[in-house]
Amino acid sequence: MIPIKSASDLAAMRRAGSLLVRITDKLRGFIKAGISTLEIDRIAEELILKEGARPAFKGYLGFPASVCACLNEEVVHGIPSERQVKEGDILKLDIGINLNGYFSDYAFTLAIGNIEGRVKKLLEATKRALDLGVAQAFPERHLSDISWAIQSYIEAQGFSVVRDFVGHGIGLKMHEPPEITNFGRPRKGAILKEGMVLAIEPMVNMGGWEVKISDNGWTALTKDRLQSAHFEHTVAVTKDGPEILTK
Repeated sequence: MIPIKSASDLAAMRRAGSLLVRITDKLRGFIKAGISTLEIDRIAEELILKEGARPAFKGYLGFPASVCACLNEEVVHGIPSERQVKEGDILKLDIGINLNGYFSDYAFTLAIGNIEGRVKKLLEATKRALDLGVAQAFPERHLSDISWAIQSYIEAQGFSVVRDFVGHGIGLKMHEPPEITNFGRPRKGAILKEGMVLAIEPMVNMGGWEVKISDNGWTALTKDRLQSAHFEHTVAVTKDGPEILTK
């Protein structure tokens, strides 16, 4: 059963989403070549706690950090470390907060310095795919319409969508039903209803879609070691269409 949020639930989730975006906007100002992902995590946690929220990821199923930080060929669930960000890297940050019992989830990919060619196209295509997926979040459409919008666009650009990790519902828990794949045929599965809230998050690889888990048991890497990008929004399904809560 996919939870339906009340008007008061949605108001609380709007506040959580707005706060999360303000936090990430501040965090972006600290990110430059030479900073470690561990320092990024420290700053993010400090910003979250200062605003009276809690990091949603820290301790979740044993995850040790407040943000997931991935570089280049790392796809998702990267554990922050002393590894430093350098010019030409692409950095993926996935951040979640709990504000007064309501969760919000947001991810973005940053280019460090100048990037060109297919790497630049990868970031642009992944961000566009998120926009196209979000645009399907209308009442009475199918959940798989989101999936198909993402997959069809990404594959037309010559990239591939990760199949081992998916988006999800969100609200009073970090992960709620349904699972939202980034692949699948349209007009299949659950029917979207007003009041559903979805974390839509295309993860896109430059090469093949296959991933493997690193020795730390968390970080997913592209199997072919080519780069990967990730963008995510928390989105409410309303009678007027999708409302991005992390915008």
